[in-house]
Amino acid sequence: MEEAQLIGLFDTHAHPTDGRFDADREALLARMREGNMLCMCVGADMASSAASVELARREANIYAAVGVHPHDAKTFTEDDVPVLTRWLTQEPKVRALGEIGLDYYYDLSPRDVQREVFARQLELAYALHKPVILHIRDAHGDTLDILRAHSSALPPCVVHCCSASWESAKIYLSLGCMISFAGPVTFKRSTNLQEVAKNVPLDRLMIETDSPYLAPEPVRGRRNEPPNVGHICRFIAGLRGMDAQALCDVTRENGKRFYRIS
Repeated sequence: MEEAQLIGLFDTHAHPTDGRFDADREALLARMREGNMLCMCVGADMASSAASVELARREANIYAAVGVHPHDAKTFTEDDVPVLTRWLTQEPKVRALGEIGLDYYYDLSPRDVQREVFARQLELAYALHKPVILHIRDAHGDTLDILRAHSSALPPCVVHCCSASWESAKIYLSLGCMISFAGPVTFKRSTNLQEVAKNVPLDRLMIETDSPYLAPEPVRGRRNEPPNVGHICRFIAGLRGMDAQALCDVTRENGKRFYRIS
């Protein structure tokens, strides 16, 4: 029997401005509108952040986040700060600073530069009263050290595409973070991540695709796209013994609350 379509999904982290969508972006956006989807279009450097702002301006159901990813930390300068500030304070559809953080898997920027740029952007988000999207790969120890160091002036944060163990996730939760799950939670070998998805308090749980990357089962290996967040929603609902539409509704409200979308 065919599963009923989930209505009102919120893909809380995607990259629909990526070049892999150039050939069929308008058709994809139309499908998202038909399903009453919301989507957070996330920047990774200044150019992709600008593209995210432009897309959010013209699509009612799309919002934007702007920031400099750890891969691109080596390109960050203080001249970027007034531009980020202008987007975050003057563009009504820009709702968060991100994605920012640490990536010690690829090490595309020196680690000391990553840490410095991460801390600088955390401080900017706090000053501007904006939430933050955290990118963390093979760097939970240093990330937690930086978050703890800023604990008296820490903006609301979401651990995007969570890869943490339940022990680490509990520390992020104690710091007030939201936890967001992407395609890897559906993978057969992701038993540790599935434990986290089962146990995160329902009001702290978000879902995302991180498309065009990390397509979930049963579309793994293909280009990922925002409507695939439905597969993640169904999978986590199954883990938690919930109705999938009920989880869809909860995660939509969680995402709207976190990103301050009325």
